[in-house]
Amino acid sequence: MSMAKDRSSIFSFQYFCYVVVILSICSIILSLSWSHCCSQCHSPYQALVQKQNLPINLLSYPFAWNHLVFSSEPPSKLLKIALFVRKWPHKSRAGGLERHALTLHLGLAKRGHDLHVFTTYTDSSSTNYSFNNLHFHFSKPSPAGYLDQASVWKQFQAENSSGKPFDVVHTESVGLRHTRSRYVSNLAVTWHGIAYETFHSDIIQELLRTPQEPQTKALTERPVKVVEEVKFFPNYAHHVATSDHAGDILKRVYMIPEERVHIILNGVDEQVFRSDVSKGNEFKKRYGIPGTKSLVIGLAGRLVKDKGHPLMFEALKQIIAENSSFQESSMVVVAGDGPWGARYGDLGANMLVLGPLEQAELACFYNAIDIFVNPTLRAQGLDHTLLEAMLSGKPVMATRLASIAGSVVVGNEMGYTFSPTVSDLKRAIYELWISGRDVLNKKGQVAMQRGLQLFTATKMVAAYERLFLCISGSMHENHFCEYQP
Repeated sequence: MSMAKDRSSIFSFQYFCYVVVILSICSIILSLSWSHCCSQCHSPYQALVQKQNLPINLLSYPFAWNHLVFSSEPPSKLLKIALFVRKWPHKSRAGGLERHALTLHLGLAKRGHDLHVFTTYTDSSSTNYSFNNLHFHFSKPSPAGYLDQASVWKQFQAENSSGKPFDVVHTESVGLRHTRSRYVSNLAVTWHGIAYETFHSDIIQELLRTPQEPQTKALTERPVKVVEEVKFFPNYAHHVATSDHAGDILKRVYMIPEERVHIILNGVDEQVFRSDVSKGNEFKKRYGIPGTKSLVIGLAGRLVKDKGHPLMFEALKQIIAENSSFQESSMVVVAGDGPWGARYGDLGANMLVLGPLEQAELACFYNAIDIFVNPTLRAQGLDHTLLEAMLSGKPVMATRLASIAGSVVVGNEMGYTFSPTVSDLKRAIYELWISGRDVLNKKGQVAMQRGLQLFTATKMVAAYERLFLCISGSMHENHFCEYQP
């Protein structure tokens, strides 16, 4: 009888997992359709607000705050802000989450706000800034490399009770865990990826798995992680989604009240990443990229499996083998570090692998290419490389994931998308190759205009500043929560 119950429990759990997986697939399809729809038109609510010039309650604004225009003048109220982030990065070596923390909070410090960063020990050169309003509180990391919650909470309480208390608290992902965040009402958490989004990545990885590779447990374990997140996410007062898709999931699937979910798209430094033909030509000359090549494709970032480089490698390998004209007329330039760098170099003379580049050199790299390709398999957040390329005036080609298709490459006038299969990636590469440089240049101009409209550091910082001003006081009396179109 006991064994029968055990088998029934196992079956019930497996059935639950399969149902959640199926629902997630349906959700991805619906989100893509919804996001595309939203990118092409305004909702009746937004049209009504603009038509009647009515004030907007920002906490209930359903779209990305990047679409709004905030004043560039210094704010009338300067804030004392606490930031919890696992790692404060070196300026030129930062992953997506750390790059976001760096760009955003340096921007807030430049605006005059008092920033206190609670993070793990790092290289002292990484925190050498001229701001006297940027303070670091270091602690020893936990055995797993995360913030030790007891230590940082003690530091936070000490600073919060000395002089002026914090006006607002910001945590990058679970820098401050939910066991502590529930005690802070003026808190906002930025999610760079949530478990529900990862279902799409799990499905892709399973479909791309070779018969020789063992099957992972991700598809059956992921539902448990989603349920865990749905349970503890309400312990954070306000949630910032970095893509339109993630914002929809937080409201619809995680069931967080709409007035506590805010969409602020990632932004990159527009002073660094911008169109500059002369820098592109100098880069080509410096690295020996022939001017006779009619197409220069760029890849950048971590050259690892989950970023889609096995997929890109196989697609390029097949194209080079079956089409000698492609190899003669094109060049693929790879900037980044990882195990697939050396493998790209083995594909032939039209492959140029540069290794990791400093930020200034990376900006020149974007100006030297005709199109930037991001074959990522991670269905989470907005990859900074896509935004950097767009601000540099380049069209982009990326995997057709909900976050990318819903917020970045919202139409073929600015680039290309593809399903994460070798055959569809080959189709997209052939399409851009046949299109020619003139078509790519036109797409690059459209991409740059969208980038300047939505993806600059200035837009991102202004949106966060307004959110922080809004939640720093009484919601019913704070005029910062009202936006006049």
